[in-house]
Amino acid sequence: MLTLFSDTDCDVTPAIAREYGYKVIPMPYTVDGKLYQPYVEGEDFDHKTFYNMLRAGTLPTTSAISEAVYVKYFEPEFAAGNDIFYVHFSSGMSNTFENMNMAVKNLLAKYPERKFYSVDTLGISAQSLNMVLEIGDLFKAGKTPEEVLEWAKVEVQKFPLYFIADDLKFFRRSGRVSGLAATMGSFIGIRPIIYVGPDGKMVSIGKEVGRDKAISRLVQYVEDLGENVKDHRVVIGHADCQELVDILVEKLRAKFGDDLKIIQTVVNPTIGSHCGPNGMGVCFHGKHR
Repeated sequence: MLTLFSDTDCDVTPAIAREYGYKVIPMPYTVDGKLYQPYVEGEDFDHKTFYNMLRAGTLPTTSAISEAVYVKYFEPEFAAGNDIFYVHFSSGMSNTFENMNMAVKNLLAKYPERKFYSVDTLGISAQSLNMVLEIGDLFKAGKTPEEVLEWAKVEVQKFPLYFIADDLKFFRRSGRVSGLAATMGSFIGIRPIIYVGPDGKMVSIGKEVGRDKAISRLVQYVEDLGENVKDHRVVIGHADCQELVDILVEKLRAKFGDDLKIIQTVVNPTIGSHCGPNGMGVCFHGKHR
């Protein structure tokens, strides 16, 4: 038997997990000394309360998962005779995967007959979710782990994510975005454009003045880089700014048709701790990142 895993940094909700058979590893965050694990205590993420808390000045922190936590999730599967296939967020954004690799190494020494497969999406949030859904479809269609790994060798680099940010104090504090100008985002109306590169790291690539220009630039990326866009999902991730999502959806449908498959996701709280409220990104199938 094969057990699928993903994590909450891929924006995998309990409903998505049930639909595709994923087990989900929660990526923690801390607020005022209290540790939270997304979806462990309930089905829903109260994103309104979370992002309003950030707007009010709270700055959550995040931390890597320990080796012991990975063992807690993986060992029961190996002990039960199951192999594991883990689709996870970018290894270029966290040292948590050093702990994961050590856990897997030790577990495979203990259970040498078992197999551990993984796909590093080299992405985050909506970008990773898009690939989680595609891989889920492949397994539903009867593909083997080896066939999915072959798919990933090409396709992981064909799901670009472009993101418009609002308040860069969150990104600056985390240090996870390169190329941020010192004043960028400090003035009302300036919206930096961020993307996730081929190495799975976030890079600031420019800015737009005004909401409408920023959203139009996202649409232009889809139009310029898109490859077989309508044969795949377009996933929009947002940090509690539904009004911006509605505008983006309208513009995308105007370009590609009302039958464009659009999925909306709220950026999970762990990643939201780094990007802050009012940001929005779009992931689509492209020629390249």
